[in-house]
Amino acid sequence: MDTSALPHRSAPPTSFGDHLRHWRQRRRFSQMDLAHVAEVSTRHLSCVETGRASPSREMVLRLVERLDVPLRERNAWLVAAGFAPMYRARPLQDPEMAPARAAVQRILACHEPWPALAMDRHWNLVMHNRLVPLLMAGAAPELLQGPVNVLRLSLHPQGLAPRIANLRQWREHLFERLRQQIRATGDTVLVALLEELKGYPEEPGSPPVDLPGEHPGVLMPFQFHTPHGVLQLVSTTTVFGSPVDITLQELAMETFFPADEATATALRGLLASASV
Repeated sequence: MDTSALPHRSAPPTSFGDHLRHWRQRRRFSQMDLAHVAEVSTRHLSCVETGRASPSREMVLRLVERLDVPLRERNAWLVAAGFAPMYRARPLQDPEMAPARAAVQRILACHEPWPALAMDRHWNLVMHNRLVPLLMAGAAPELLQGPVNVLRLSLHPQGLAPRIANLRQWREHLFERLRQQIRATGDTVLVALLEELKGYPEEPGSPPVDLPGEHPGVLMPFQFHTPHGVLQLVSTTTVFGSPVDITLQELAMETFFPADEATATALRGLLASASV
């Protein structure tokens, strides 16, 4: 088991000092280092962490910014310090989220005839354009029941894995993205998901293929077998960052582009035939 990606705490923090200590250690800051970047004295920071002093709201916001604490956790810091939460956490289907939801759906639709989808913080599919269901067809029905987890669907032997030519390369790409997310958030749901995915077969009986053109964190090649031919795709990810809304900050969009003209032609034909 890869313990480097696991959260370094046995129980959720309760006091403000607990929150501060946990995230300071997770980000590998000493008290002196954090005091320097937060522009406070080491003595005062130590008193805040041990509960001998209470932080001001301004200090709370400064510390979470310097430690790059996720918005979802920042509310807990504020409440623990005695202040009201300031970051909204509304479901994407909330009526007040309709403008944001419409904007995301428009982006996905405008990406056609190439596939594009949006996922929440646990990699559950929340929105997609018309190409995505066409490519998911043939996966085991239980993997397509909501909420559809994109990683589970991609790597499960009864999902899309047997149709991915560069499965080993794609698998390692997804694992690294998931590890980075775990390191950033400490989310135990993601830790469990990673362990589940690592238990799936690496190669379903086909020789490993590593495609050229990989640029870690930017572009990833993806070769996918379909009844309409082999698709040569390139994948990239966009994060919908938001300074005040937790749901939008955690939303990510995966977009695929054709890597050659044959794939572009196949995708156009696939969408046209499905629209008839």
